[in-house]
Order: sequence, then structure tokens, then C-alpha cells
Amino acid sequence: MVWSSQVDSRERQQQQRYRVTQRATLVGAGVNLLLAVVKILFGVIGHSQSLLADGLHSLSDLLSDGLVLFAAYHAKEAPDDEHPYGHGRFETAGTLALGLFLFLVGAGVIWDAVERLFSPEALLVPSMTTLWVAAFSIVANEALYFYTQHLAKQIRSDLLRANAWHHRSDSISSVVVLVGIGGTLVGLPYLDAIAAVLVGLMILHIGWQLVWQSVHELVDSGLEEQRVEEIKQVITSVAGVKDVHMLRTRKMGGHASADVHVQVASWLSVSEGHRISEVVMQRLLESVEELVDVTVHIDPEDDESTAPCGHLPLRTEAEQRLQALWQDLPCFDRRMRLVLHYISGRIDVDLFFPLDCSKSVSISEELAERYQAQLQEAEQFGRVRLWFG
Repeated sequence: MVWSSQVDSRERQQQQRYRVTQRATLVGAGVNLLLAVVKILFGVIGHSQSLLADGLHSLSDLLSDGLVLFAAYHAKEAPDDEHPYGHGRFETAGTLALGLFLFLVGAGVIWDAVERLFSPEALLVPSMTTLWVAAFSIVANEALYFYTQHLAKQIRSDLLRANAWHHRSDSISSVVVLVGIGGTLVGLPYLDAIAAVLVGLMILHIGWQLVWQSVHELVDSGLEEQRVEEIKQVITSVAGVKDVHMLRTRKMGGHASADVHVQVASWLSVSEGHRISEVVMQRLLESVEELVDVTVHIDPEDDESTAPCGHLPLRTEAEQRLQALWQDLPCFDRRMRLVLHYISGRIDVDLFFPLDCSKSVSISEELAERYQAQLQEAEQFGRVRLWFG
């Protein structure tokens, strides 16, 4: 019932995440459509190469908004057979595609502007109207930046955060355009083309950042070191946990997954160890906001520093070997239970007998010594303990 509630909660969070992303993107798309039309139109009519480049930048934003919606739509879908870890990678892939697209747009803008710089006869003198259009673009993009950044923090979306900084880059590029147009109007004809080059470089820079960030996620980069330490603290606060090792995390869009080895006392029952793992998973999902998937492996020892047990036989074979060694010893045929402990590269054994198999402490000790002596030549077995009751 608890886990069902947690799953429902995570699905509601994904739906809420998509709705917020959709709202932010639709608002951005509306503003970018207006800016793209106005800047391209007045860039052509007003003879401003930098404003035209800025208009193409806004047009690329409009296309990227559609990409954001596509990625966010798929990222909200629940895990399925083909995507057992969910669809968070769609968000990462969307960010990567957006970065590559911006990189190409920036390169095209720079190429065109440089060609004009080397052909003075191709330089244009913009009209005064283009100056006011650039100023309007600055105000509109700054408003979009603060709005989108607020929503990105609210739902912890790297994709929305990237889009917010994209709006900020648009604002900065419009400032450059404003300066370029102003300089050209006061008699510096090269400034508008230079401003176009600077706008192109800004677009290239943003594109590269998004590509680099996305590639890091696609190659399973982990959470920041401070966040990993917080995860360790949450795990070690659970009663019954002795230590933590082999903790691995990986980012998936705005979320993350983790798998960890948790060490508990070697004498615990399987069910108690499993219960501890359930509490560890529950605490992590409640305490670490990014985590949506946690896998806990219970260890009776630190298997990073102790001898491996992979060469040891499983129960059926181990019992056959013990049967051959102990079959002639007193009470062996009356054993009630045999428990195997795989510790430090050997098998420790607990044997449980009826109480009447031990009539005194000395008899019990002598019997234990005889059982232990039979294992001297069996290197895969370690300590033997006898229990009577």
C-alpha cells in the first residue's frame, strides 16, 4: 500500500512537471513567434543585418520550443517494458538536439556577417525603427528569462533551465544588436555586421553548453559529490545499516537513479535484511528529491575489501559435502536445521539439534570440537557452531 502510494505520487509529479513545462513553453513560443516576425520583418525593411540575425535566433527559439514540448511529453510517461527506467532520457535527448540546432544557427549567422565585413559594399545602414525593435526584444526576453527560471526551479527541470538561459542569451544578443545599430546610425557602418558576428558567437556558445551537458548525462554522469554524501547520510541513518559502499548514481533529465550496497550484520535473517533495504529505499525516495529509482543490495560484509565468495558451492552441493564429512558423527542424523553463512571467502555453518543431544556443557563442547575437526581438510568451510534446543 505504501509503495503504491509512492508510485502514484511520482506519476502525479511527472504529470505536474509536464503541465508546467508545457505552460512555460507555450508562453515562450508565443513571445518568440512575435519577436521572430517583428525582428525579421524590420530587419529586412530597416536594413539591419544584426536585427535580422537576432530574428533568426528568435525563430530558432520557436522551433526549439516545439522540441521542448515533444521531449517533455515523452519524459512524463511511466516506465514500460522497453524503458524500465522511465523516459527521462527524452528530455536529455531534446536538450542535445536543441544544442546542436543552435550551434548550426550560430555558425550560419557568423558566416553571413563575416562575408559582409569583407565586402564593404554589402554593408547596410539600418533605420531608427530597428533600434526600438531591439529595445523591445530586450524587455520581452528578460521577462521570459525570469518567468522560465522560476518554473525550472519549481519542477527541477534542466531542460527548462536551459531554455531560461536561452531567453537570457536572446536578451544579451539584443543588447549587442542595440549597440551595433546605434553605432551604425552615428557613423560606424561596420558595427551592425560586427554585432551580428557577436550574436552568432553567443548562439554558438549556448549550443555548445547544452550539447556538453547532454552528452554528460547520456554517458551516465552521476550526481554532484555533495549530493552523493547526502545520500550516504540518509542510508547510514537507517537502523541496522552498518556501512555503505559501491554507491552509484546517474542523472536522467531532471531526475536520477541510484544503486547501492548496504552492509548489515552477517547473522540477520534474509527477511530482516530485506526489510532494512525497503526502509533505505523509502527514506531515499522521501529525502532526495531527484531520486525516482533506487536499487539496494544487502551485504553481510564489505565485499570490496573481503575475500570473494563466488567460488563457494550453493546449498545443495555444500550439504552433500557436509553429509560426507559428518554422517558418522553423533546426532547428525537428528539435525533439525542447517544454516550456511558465506563470509570472507568461506562457509560458516550453524547446526541445530534437539536438546537431548547435549546432556551437559562438556558434551556439547566435545561434540562441537569433533564437528569442527572434520572440516580441517575442507578449505571452503570455516567455523562450525552447534545449537541445542
